[in-house]
Amino acid sequence: MFTRFSFLAVVALLASGCANNSPVLGGKNIGYGDSKAVELVTNEFGSTDLQMIAESMTRSLAQSGILQGRPVVQVYDVKNKTSEYIDTREITTSIKTQLMKSGTARFASDNTAMQSQVDQLKLQNQSGLYKKGTVAKTGNMVAAKYRLEGSISSIVKRSSDYKDVFYKFSLQLIDVESGLAEWMDEKEIRKTTER
Repeated sequence: MFTRFSFLAVVALLASGCANNSPVLGGKNIGYGDSKAVELVTNEFGSTDLQMIAESMTRSLAQSGILQGRPVVQVYDVKNKTSEYIDTREITTSIKTQLMKSGTARFASDNTAMQSQVDQLKLQNQSGLYKKGTVAKTGNMVAAKYRLEGSISSIVKRSSDYKDVFYKFSLQLIDVESGLAEWMDEKEIRKTTER
């Protein structure tokens, strides 16, 4: 009887210790929000815009049927043609992540990560630091069948009462061998602020 009681007491103690009773540090005016909630703090490019673009482009590309058989795609940086700073890499990372999770495509090292890939291969093969049987062999990288590239531009109009910002995001999938554009789509977003 005592052993059973002791066991139950230990289980209860462990369970209560696993509960998150950690103190909260920081200011009183800070809290977590829904990362999918519509963000309308300003009319500048924001998280909701990024999510809308990534979801729209991913859906369009996946439904196009072009990516049959999970081809290898190389993603190029999206050109920012707006007058504001936009981390366009986050847009393409979101698109890549959604396509990868859906099993639609595989991705080669992108144009900015390719040098890191080459450096790693050289380090493994030329430094003498690695066990021979574990070294990644050169000449085995998989070439991309398609190149994904795009741009984001904006038109800003102001009056004494309003500021209107029109964003246009364009993306295209190009067959590397033929140079032909196999898929293209656009997403437009308009944000208006009353002054």
